[in-house]
Amino acid sequence: MHMQRLDEDVSLKRRTRTYWRTVNASLLKSWDDLEATEVRRITPAACREWAKQFAKTFSPTRYNGALSHLRRIFEEAIGSGILHANPALGLKRKPVRSKHLELPTLAQFAAFIAEIRESRSRDSQNSADFAQGLAFTGCRISEAGQIVWRDLDFTAGEILIKGDPTEATKNGEIRRVPMIPGARELFERMRRERFDEPLSANVFAVRMCQKAMSRAAKKIGMARITHHDLRHFFATVCIESGVDIPTVSRWLGHKDGGALAMRTYGHLRREHSVAQAQKVTFAPSSSPAAMAFGHRAAPSPLVAQKESKATSSRRKPASVDSWVESIGGERPEKIAKRSRGAARDPEVRSLS
Repeated sequence: MHMQRLDEDVSLKRRTRTYWRTVNASLLKSWDDLEATEVRRITPAACREWAKQFAKTFSPTRYNGALSHLRRIFEEAIGSGILHANPALGLKRKPVRSKHLELPTLAQFAAFIAEIRESRSRDSQNSADFAQGLAFTGCRISEAGQIVWRDLDFTAGEILIKGDPTEATKNGEIRRVPMIPGARELFERMRRERFDEPLSANVFAVRMCQKAMSRAAKKIGMARITHHDLRHFFATVCIESGVDIPTVSRWLGHKDGGALAMRTYGHLRREHSVAQAQKVTFAPSSSPAAMAFGHRAAPSPLVAQKESKATSSRRKPASVDSWVESIGGERPEKIAKRSRGAARDPEVRSLS
């Protein structure tokens, strides 16, 4: 009944249905008499025994998926009035370790692409272009395979990401990703080589190149990477280049404002971390140039305030006389003395 409802759910994408069918198959395979047992006869103890055995064989991710699927089956039985409680409710999910991203350095990536391109296989050039395209756009493999020439706006410097023709992108939205310089150079060169193709033709001639990538990584002594790792590589290089995480998140097509990107890419590769560490200093002055020329470091606000009060207390208060002299006038006593002398002068008195 549960699988029938999944098949009838029009909101689910084809790949989602495929995933739940796979989970259901692994659940039935691991629990021999589950399909033949009445749902009301399944006890919490039976669920615990199944979980114990299943966790030994499958990964935490698959275990958590199977547990969610089992709980939904019981929830539907409760909704139908067959059960009063969910016997799998007490089972706990398994913690999933985050994948350690061992991404190449920029020099390794250049050698990696060169090795794919020079391998002389039938699709060596197309495989190298596809690998570069994934790294330069951050697209999912399913999204990159759907890009056509019409989606490349060289004037605006943007790429239209539409995803699958019937199911769109993973989150169901169309987005625009800016062409970084490497992407523009790649697409312009590819278009020059295939100028006669219609605008509706696919940009990339291959949809996957994992064998070529694995072979090239082994040849140059680099850790093996997958198609999806190139998406991580794009995000990491963007962040290390100074692009803020929310912007990178929008380019990747995330809808959580950067929360997932922060968890996934909130790390620094070793080479970038070492370079950034050289910027940290405990010197008194934040300016190395000031130190070199013997300038004193700027005092703290509290010290500056104390120095200012001390200087003010030593400074003599400005008098009215000094202020008058500073603007070119005469001191008041000089004016009064001259007036008294004029009063004693006979010539001045006769004029008055």
